[in-house]
Amino acid sequence: MCGISGILDATGASTPAELAEAAARMANALAHRGPDGHGAYADPAGHLALGHRRLAILDLSPQGGQPMRSHCGRFVLCYNGEIYNHAELRSQIEAARAYSGRSAISWRGHSDSEILLEALALWGPEEALARAAGMFALALWDVRERTLTLARDRLGEKPLYYALRQGRLFFASELPGLTAAPGFGARVDRAALALFLRLSCVPAPHSILEGVRKLPAAHLLSVRLADAARGDLPAPRPWWSLSGAVEAGLARPFGGTEAEAQDALLGLLRQSVRGQMVADVPLGALLSGGIDSSLIAALMAEQASSGPAGRVRTFTIGYSDAAYDESAQAEAVARHLGCEHTTLVAGPRDALELVPRLAQISGEPFADASLLPTRLVAELTRGHVTVCLSGDGGDELFAGYNRHVHAPRLWERLSGLSVGLRSVAAGLLQSLAPRAWDRAFRAAGRVLPARARQRLPGEKLHKLAMALPARVPTAFYAALVSAWPDPGLLVPGASEASWALRQPGSWPAAHLCPQGGLSWLQYLDAAWYLPEDILTKVDRAAMSVGLEARAPYLDHRVAEFAWSLPVGMRVRAGQGKLALRGLLGRYLPPELWERPKMGFGVPLDAWLRGELKDWAVGLLDPVRLRREGYFQPEPVAGAWAEHQSGRFNRQYRLWPLLMFQSWLESAGISE
Repeated sequence: MCGISGILDATGASTPAELAEAAARMANALAHRGPDGHGAYADPAGHLALGHRRLAILDLSPQGGQPMRSHCGRFVLCYNGEIYNHAELRSQIEAARAYSGRSAISWRGHSDSEILLEALALWGPEEALARAAGMFALALWDVRERTLTLARDRLGEKPLYYALRQGRLFFASELPGLTAAPGFGARVDRAALALFLRLSCVPAPHSILEGVRKLPAAHLLSVRLADAARGDLPAPRPWWSLSGAVEAGLARPFGGTEAEAQDALLGLLRQSVRGQMVADVPLGALLSGGIDSSLIAALMAEQASSGPAGRVRTFTIGYSDAAYDESAQAEAVARHLGCEHTTLVAGPRDALELVPRLAQISGEPFADASLLPTRLVAELTRGHVTVCLSGDGGDELFAGYNRHVHAPRLWERLSGLSVGLRSVAAGLLQSLAPRAWDRAFRAAGRVLPARARQRLPGEKLHKLAMALPARVPTAFYAALVSAWPDPGLLVPGASEASWALRQPGSWPAAHLCPQGGLSWLQYLDAAWYLPEDILTKVDRAAMSVGLEARAPYLDHRVAEFAWSLPVGMRVRAGQGKLALRGLLGRYLPPELWERPKMGFGVPLDAWLRGELKDWAVGLLDPVRLRREGYFQPEPVAGAWAEHQSGRFNRQYRLWPLLMFQSWLESAGISE
């Protein structure tokens, strides 16, 4: 795990030393991602420099440092991530070289970086990456062909930004790495800003800055000097396809029994966890006490019991606000599994002190408020270990969100009703404030089954009310996931940038994955929400404190198998994640984990009426907004007044505005 940066300079105006200095400056802006060392490379013939910040995980010696040159001398690698099957790849490389009569490699050390580099040199990027299991963003320089290749992992765990400016291609792990480049000017992309207000993040290939792009997950981009000189970059091309994996799984569903499906999944998860527990530094797990993280902790404990690793260390965060606190459940799970557990109980002061720094931590506007608790637990964890495993990806791959469980059947029923009738129903749901609905559900709690109970049900009903009048499945999904339903009204002159929901040509085949159905919902969540929200949050929170976060569910072999599970093995009788539930039941009694889905929230609604009110008022001052010119003040003031009245909870609309304004201050961007 590291931070990478670089410049491909087709102008020839800079010396190798000047390029190396610039690349190092860019990398140093990412020092939090790699506190254990730094390195730089400049091609002696000019035109290319790479910068690297190292978080040492495997082979802590200098032999694992980067940028790293291949044994044949033709390739140079600058890489961020981990290849979990590196030992298998090494054996494959040695066998392939012996079979072809090539000399054996005299390995420098045992880092996965060196093994990945030699795989790339032997097979080329597409075949080497297809053989690899891991998370990564990389830059590979071909000295002979004068070609730079950028690539990103299948599901988007590791980030990579790039921009072409006047014959120079810049790239970096995070946006501040780019803007640290000498003379790198930047303006806000208003189309991306409008999309940010809808989704609370900026999905690839967009970024918040004009002319800056994110490399999409599972894509690579090969750029020659001539391309950069012409100012005409080739389009990134996929080396793996999410929609292809979905189609393959749906076309050939698992044909055995439910128990057999669980056995097959267990084998894949054990393989994934085993590979991700390999490290030369202390390792632990993030444990919320929910299904996903509890199963990962159980598999880690199983693995540790059969080896010399000792007890697994687990970490969770608790809140003084009981509505958001899961620490007791996590502690009970840890006790049952025999883990060495640590809980951080965060009060309002801990969280509030972090709020003004969130924009710097994310590096780009990011408005998933769970970044805050994720950053707090990452800091706690980093005080004890350098690597942690998490349960990320379980919801998207195994149908764990409420919309997966309820939306397909709801849409099927709604589509037969008139829009007028649905609008009346929406009005009835909104006639009571969220807090009033919460009180009503608490009163009914005694007669509701445990799995039907929800945390903050009033907010969910108001969100549902926004979706009820939708005429088509795409509008229904957009309403379920949007913070602002009409962001174009807020950003003057903006036309909202495209995203996964507006790209039906990239969706799986409709006869396998019909619109409005479970698989379609899961695909959309895996296509944008997983990489652009969930994994962005985890990457920035963990890397801001030099912690490597690993996600066993995101092993591509696990993901591809998940798509082969028939719908009835994913969702049934009002419950999702049936396969994971079945596996977890083999390790833990249901009473320890069978409860309503909590999420990883914070009480923003109350804070924006209390402790954060003055901070927010300053950022959303109408005079300031009018002067900056990014937002129309009137709808902002309307949302603020509604929230302060207490009748509506507008935190999901206000938080993106506040995070953009806070980022604008920290980034020093001006029109």
